Amino acid sequence: MISFSFRHVVRILSARRLYTTVSGASSVVTPTHSIYLSTSTNPYFNLSFEDWLFRHAPQKEPLLLLYRDAPCVVIGRNQNPWKEVNLRAARAQGIPWVRRRSGGGTVYHDLGNTNFSIHVPRTTFDRGATAQVILRAVHALGIDADVNERNDICVGGEKASGSAYKIVSGRAYHHGTMLITTRLETLGDLLRVGKDTMITKGVASVRSPVCNLAQFSETVSHDTFMNAVVDSFKAEYGVHDEPCIVNDTDDLARIGYIERGMAELPSWDWAFGQTPQFEYTIKKSFAWGDVTAHIHARHGVILSCTLQGLDSELGKALEGKRYGFVKDEELGMDVSGREEVVWAWLKEEMSSYD
Repeated sequence: MISFSFRHVVRILSARRLYTTVSGASSVVTPTHSIYLSTSTNPYFNLSFEDWLFRHAPQKEPLLLLYRDAPCVVIGRNQNPWKEVNLRAARAQGIPWVRRRSGGGTVYHDLGNTNFSIHVPRTTFDRGATAQVILRAVHALGIDADVNERNDICVGGEKASGSAYKIVSGRAYHHGTMLITTRLETLGDLLRVGKDTMITKGVASVRSPVCNLAQFSETVSHDTFMNAVVDSFKAEYGVHDEPCIVNDTDDLARIGYIERGMAELPSWDWAFGQTPQFEYTIKKSFAWGDVTAHIHARHGVILSCTLQGLDSELGKALEGKRYGFVKDEELGMDVSGREEVVWAWLKEEMSSYD
């Protein structure tokens, strides 16, 4: 999962043989095209490439990026991974999670899902208008879909696409997922957490019933959806350029901005250290009685931990430590007896499964 080193994550993704290379893919890519199709399935590359385009493309020109990722969970910029991701299930399945740079809720990516990203000048940015670009593409595939009040694409009352947004200076984007043949059972396993007593100041995901477009069309695929979105985008913005095909080649991945982004996304400082303030209250019955722990953390660091039902300095010893990453030797105290049992419980409850 995300707490793996970047190099380790890349080995996992590479081992799945999901990276692809298209002959004719541009070896020298500039941020001046109107349409980009990424054939990379590396989420660290695709998210960093998207951000590079957002920061470097001409501000007054519309832009479209389409891509797929190897299986991963992607959380919003202001979300809590311990609250949003089933870290145990992610670890068991070898699926990483990534904190993206836009807001919004948590989503699951795999090769059955296609991601779109529409960039426009801030002065003309309209979430409804960009949602209509995607809706018209789905209609062109013969699927009767609509847009809900959150600008999500729905079919038969279930969500097939979720969206998030980012606005910086003179530029804005609307990006989202489109479930086509995604493994919905895996999506459910990874996004089902159940930590009701964890209260965070960040953004909580809105859970909704989901569906795949393939449930409503036998011919829909990644390629047909991409083609439909490209056509809809061209018609909406008067674009005549042909798509620029990109991959995570050495030349592109070594662009300084992209390279730094790919290194930052899996780092502890970004993945965990950007977690908004949260409080977590848990209770467990032991042979000698009940123990209640109230943990307060911010930016992934424990600010305080009070323990009711145990006379111990254990809670004090956790202050200033990284939530979910505290090793026994970092406590600065010997634990035995009841303290040892309670500490084992706390470690499991806070675990990041690294």
